[in-house]
Amino acid sequence: MSTGAQKPRQNASTMFAHWRAHHSRESRASLKRLLAAPVATTMTMLVVALALALPASFSLLLDNARHLVARWDGQAQISLYLRQDLPLPAQQELFTRLEARRDIARAKMITPAQALEEFRTLSGYGETLNLLNENPLPPVIVVWPSDTGTKAVSGLRDALAAVPEVEGADIDLAWVQRLNVLLELGERLLLALALALGATVLLVVGNTIRLGFESRRDEVKVLSLLGATNSFIRRPFLYNGLWTGLAGGILATGVVTLVFWWLHVPAETLASLYQSSFALQGPGIGTIIVLVLGSALLGLAGAWLAVTQLLRSMPR
Repeated sequence: MSTGAQKPRQNASTMFAHWRAHHSRESRASLKRLLAAPVATTMTMLVVALALALPASFSLLLDNARHLVARWDGQAQISLYLRQDLPLPAQQELFTRLEARRDIARAKMITPAQALEEFRTLSGYGETLNLLNENPLPPVIVVWPSDTGTKAVSGLRDALAAVPEVEGADIDLAWVQRLNVLLELGERLLLALALALGATVLLVVGNTIRLGFESRRDEVKVLSLLGATNSFIRRPFLYNGLWTGLAGGILATGVVTLVFWWLHVPAETLASLYQSSFALQGPGIGTIIVLVLGSALLGLAGAWLAVTQLLRSMPR
């Protein structure tokens, strides 16, 4: 009983040892074949790298834009333009009521004189403004909502616009909402771009594997006549695709890192002009891992599809 139970385990262990040895041998042989044709291999890897670097760079730029917009969303504010004939005590009373509201984090009162002085400083039309007989600017109360969500801010703006003392209400960061819509459009464009360029990687790797298969067709026929399974025949070509995709992914991370290094200084300069501490963020470790693994899987998938189709077309 013990001998009969031990024999299957020995067979399974032997089969696994042969399977592992074949994988190890073919992985090394595939890598050597790629290194033996450096020009063709480099060209293929560069095509894969550039095809993946474009959507990866676009995705990182969108992520940077989202983080920047999120910071602006947190500063959303509503400007309430009061009636010019509203007396000062009524303005103060309204300001006190607004400060007490739970949906308002804080409020700030801007008198017409303060608004005119700020406009004078920012516009540079000081001498021209001195010719005005009266101040045309209304009193303004700026409020910062407690909830900075788009719907909450819009609802608060509508509610405050209906207050009798208020003549008009504007969301100062309404343009951020438009930018959010543009970011959503960018995400859809990114998805389309990623799918198109991912298909390009599959085709490039598949065509490379097809050429390699054709150069070894006689060897494949002999193996098939000797009883080799499709998995056995497919294995070296899969490793070719895997190495090509893996190297292409590593090159793609280098390209993306180089692009963001090149853009870093101009982006910081632009941010400083707007008194912002924003800094462009390049690829992190998570992005690099996803890019390299995704490229390796695309190379593996392209090789599998190409070899499977060629094996099906071979006469048996």
